Amino acid sequence: MKILIATTNPGKMKELSAMLDADVEWLSLADFPNINEVEEDGKTFAENARKKALGYAKQTGLWTIADDSGLMVDALDGAPGVNSARFSGAKEKNREMLDHKNMAKLLDLLKDVPDKKRTARFVCSICLATPEKVLIETQGLLEGVIGRVQKGSNGFGYDPLFVVPASSKTVAQLSNEEKNQISHRANAIRNFNNLLAPLLP
Repeated sequence: MKILIATTNPGKMKELSAMLDADVEWLSLADFPNINEVEEDGKTFAENARKKALGYAKQTGLWTIADDSGLMVDALDGAPGVNSARFSGAKEKNREMLDHKNMAKLLDLLKDVPDKKRTARFVCSICLATPEKVLIETQGLLEGVIGRVQKGSNGFGYDPLFVVPASSKTVAQLSNEEKNQISHRANAIRNFNNLLAPLLP
């Protein structure tokens, strides 16, 4: 059986396929070079995940898993939220450059916010859909605080700024094994795997 993971991000593809507990052939959007991009204009992570899963499933005829995830910072009233990837407003094709600009904007907005008010969470919503309907929807969270300097190189997005209180390390300082134990995506996928198994042949 083939299941499409609706991402072109190789980091996310690697992370997701490693955690998904199913004996299937995983495909990514890179396997469909002529596919039309589904616009992520939902107001919530769950809405965007649902929209992408159904949109790409309809185009490919495959069961499709889509996730939408991002950062919500309490001092910024939940921003960047669904705009996490586009937070800096930069039209930047280079992923590392874009991450860098997004983090720079976040640090600038939080420069006068005291440490104890820099609480934040990573949120991940996951949806599995067929071309006709939604089969599974789950969500996972990771609570933490936004640091003042970037630390670590194992991760993407806001990982180098997001400090996990239990370890005092940023997500980007954790090993893949440590990250896959606690991350918002891991928490969402744990719930997801329990619901996926009964659906597979």
